[in-house]
Amino acid sequence: MFRWMWKAAVPAAVVALLTLAACGSPSGTASTPSPSPSPTPSPNVLAKSQTVAGQSIVILTDDKGMTLYLWKKDSSTTKVNCIGGCAAVWPPFVLPSGVTKPVGGTGVNGTLGTLTNPEGKGLQVTYNGWPLYYYVKDKAAGDTTGQGVGGNWFVVPPSQVQNT
Repeated sequence: MFRWMWKAAVPAAVVALLTLAACGSPSGTASTPSPSPSPTPSPNVLAKSQTVAGQSIVILTDDKGMTLYLWKKDSSTTKVNCIGGCAAVWPPFVLPSGVTKPVGGTGVNGTLGTLTNPEGKGLQVTYNGWPLYYYVKDKAAGDTTGQGVGGNWFVVPPSQVQNT
């Protein structure tokens, strides 16, 4: 009886070993999978055609279509000047938590960068050296109600030149 069990057990053990060798062993000798490609970050600055003062022009927006503005009094590329009450009306365009570099979409051909917001709001996005802002009276994507306010606030065309 034991002889019959031995004859049956040996072929089963051989089959199990061959199967394990073909599939890789649990000790980690299986082939290493190729690394997954890193996802491409989504653009957070876009160039979109909007109607501004009755004209259809291309301007910069965020990824939700909200218009971005620059303040002519930001004459330094190393300092954000719109703070306090100014920033309550013109909130800074800051990157989401965990994001360290702005990404431009098609048509955004200037230089995107960041400055640390002086009020601790995060990394404020710059375009060709100009800090970017929203306007609180813009309620929906495509609104451009901040254009020309006080003679110092303007939408940002992709061709905006760097501070001089």
